[in-house]
Amino acid sequence: MKTERKTAIDARMINMSGIGTYIRHLLGRGIYDVALGEEEEIRNYDRDVKVIPYPAKIYSPQEQILFPAKELKKEGVNLIHFPHYNAPFFCGIDYVVTVHDLIHIIFPQYMKNRIAAAYAKALMANSLHNSRHIFTVSEHSRKDLISCFQVPDQKITVTYNSTDPVFRRLPEEDYACLDEKYGIAGKKAILYVGNLKPHKNVKTLIRAFQEMNRPDTVLLLAGKDFNDDALNTAMKESSGIIRCGMVSDEELIHLYNRADVFAFPSLYEGFGIPPLEAMACGTPVVCSNASSIPEVVGNAALLCEAEDSSSLKENICRVLDDESLRNTLIQRGAERVARFSWEETAAKTAECIRMIQKP
Repeated sequence: MKTERKTAIDARMINMSGIGTYIRHLLGRGIYDVALGEEEEIRNYDRDVKVIPYPAKIYSPQEQILFPAKELKKEGVNLIHFPHYNAPFFCGIDYVVTVHDLIHIIFPQYMKNRIAAAYAKALMANSLHNSRHIFTVSEHSRKDLISCFQVPDQKITVTYNSTDPVFRRLPEEDYACLDEKYGIAGKKAILYVGNLKPHKNVKTLIRAFQEMNRPDTVLLLAGKDFNDDALNTAMKESSGIIRCGMVSDEELIHLYNRADVFAFPSLYEGFGIPPLEAMACGTPVVCSNASSIPEVVGNAALLCEAEDSSSLKENICRVLDDESLRNTLIQRGAERVARFSWEETAAKTAECIRMIQKP
C-alpha cells in the first residue's frame, strides 16, 4: 500500500520582511500540506494548508522545546521545510532548509553578543549537516556555504528571490501626496529602503549625502528605525535627511516611484530585493559591488565600492544630472526585473521536494 507523503513549512516568520516575503510567495501554490504558525496570518496566503500552532519565538529556547514533532507526524508529515537556518537540534523529521545569507557567520561582530553569535553558528551548522537538502537565494550565498561550512555542492540548489507585481511604475498623481507629507515639493529625492543594521552601511550613504552638499536634494530612509547613536549624530549634523520609518506597502511603492535615485550601499546581502523593487518602479539604482548584489542587478545599476562615499556620491550625482543615463538605467532595470520570477522559484522548490520524497 502506497503511503501518502506530506510536506510542511515553518511559516512563523511570514509577516517579516526578507524571509517573510520568501514564505508568502511559496505558500498557496500546493507545495505544502501543513504550515506551522498562526492560523490568521497563514490564511491570508494559503487557504488549503492544515495549520499547526507553533508559538515559539524565533531563536528562543522554546523553539527546541515546543517543536510540534508529534503533531506533524500525526498529520503524516515526513518532510518539513525550514525557510531559515533555525531548525531544531532534535527535529525527529526529515527536513530541507533555506539559508538566505551568512551574515551572522561573516560579520559576527554585528550580533548582540558572543553567546548569540555562537548560538547562530551552532544552529546553522546543525541545519546544514542534518538537512536532506539546502536551498539558497544566490550563487554568492552558495559559494559562502561551501567555503564556510564545506557543504557539498550537490546538496545545494539556488532559487532566486524576485519582486511582487505590486511594485510597478505609477502615474505621478498617485504619489504626489508624498511631497506634502514629507515637505519635499520641488526637491530631488534619494531613497534608501531597508533596516539600519550596521552591515547595511547607511552611514556611508549619509556621508555621501553630506559630501554632495545639494540643497535641492533630500535623502529618504524607509524601513525599521534602529536607534543607533552614531547614525543619530550624523543625521543631526545634516539637513535634508528624512526618516520615513516603517511604511505601508502602498507608501513604499509610492516612495520608489517618487525617488529620483535608489541607493543601496550594503556590505552584505544574500540576495537583496530592494534594488529590484526600485527597478520595477522605474527608479535608477546606485549600489555597492559587495556580495550577491552585482549578481542580482547585472548591468542595470551603477556599482561602487561599498565604503567609498566619494564614489557613491559621484554615481548618485551622475544619475541625478544625466537624463540619458537615467533613461538607460530605467530601461535596463525593467529588463533585469523580468529575469526573476517567484513562479519559477516555487516550481524549482516543489521539484526538489518531490525528488527528495521519492521512495
